[in-house]
Amino acid sequence: MSVHDHRPRFPERPLGVGLLGCGQIARTAHLPAYAAYGVPVVAACDRPGRAADLGAVLPADATAYDDVEQFLADPRVEVVDIATGPVGRVELVERCLAAGKHVLAQKPVVATLDDLAVLEDVAARAAGSGQRVAVNQNGRWAPAWRVTTQLIRSGAVGDVVGVTHLHDKPLPPIAGTPFDDLDHMLLADYLVHWFDITRCWLEGARVETVMAQDSRVPGQPADARNPWHASVHVGTAGGASASIRVVGDARTRDGGCPFWVHGTRGTIRGSILLGSDRVALEADGTTTTYALDGQWFVDGFAGAMGELQCAVVEGREPENGVAHVAGSVRLGAAALAAVRAGTPVTGLGLDLPGVPR
Repeated sequence: MSVHDHRPRFPERPLGVGLLGCGQIARTAHLPAYAAYGVPVVAACDRPGRAADLGAVLPADATAYDDVEQFLADPRVEVVDIATGPVGRVELVERCLAAGKHVLAQKPVVATLDDLAVLEDVAARAAGSGQRVAVNQNGRWAPAWRVTTQLIRSGAVGDVVGVTHLHDKPLPPIAGTPFDDLDHMLLADYLVHWFDITRCWLEGARVETVMAQDSRVPGQPADARNPWHASVHVGTAGGASASIRVVGDARTRDGGCPFWVHGTRGTIRGSILLGSDRVALEADGTTTTYALDGQWFVDGFAGAMGELQCAVVEGREPENGVAHVAGSVRLGAAALAAVRAGTPVTGLGLDLPGVPR
């Protein structure tokens, strides 16, 4: 079974990137990813109090701005990489588009479903004039997840019957961080990537039911506001299902995030993170193990930007465009609604179409 190259790809001439917001994730993932793939970062913009030290992290020929309008007026900036929080996201995207830029927006892409509906319309209208808006769902290009997506789309497992994710690793620091101020943080933010890749693997299905639960776990510190356990179950009209489970802050040095995709013709088993990355396909009595090149951090970030840039040059919608990612956002919103209500969300009728061809 052949699999397409799972490495990020860029146009022959990568487009100039301007970073809007240059906090920790931009400095530790976006910038190293673009440097590794030869993507020109030509400018960055941040608040006046933070813009002064951008010179220490930007390429020597990049310009640091503390004024958004001046930043957007820079003709070298062809793609704006928005790395700010989701509040006010739609307005920022509109300003970038009005300045003639393409946009890659950080996840979560919006703060509310109302914002999502507006952003879908904004992105669709922009596409009519050749501008593209994509979402930085970088987990799609984590090598093990990427190969799995390619295998599923190639028909290697037949029709998907079930998707299962287990979080078998320590949680990142939450207590005492701004993330702990988010309501049901695991569902609202942390699991966004898991909702998104599950949406990719259930392409073509219609989600009807979403059940979700979160809870505190034994040994969880009193000052940790958010529950450390979360479980989500997704049911579709055709009978395929998906499960995502975070057991808590797993006490292990050898963990990872294993996953399984069961289909009518075969099974994919794999894992991501903490050096556990692997993918194997069992089908037709044969098990095939796939060699993986790269890591989620930072190759996944290059993959999201590369897909947008290739789509711009090729005159098509990016795979991680707003229209496709909207299904992931609505899936996550349903899980959050279910846990807040304490009852499953039923009769959802959420269609998960495939990527634009």
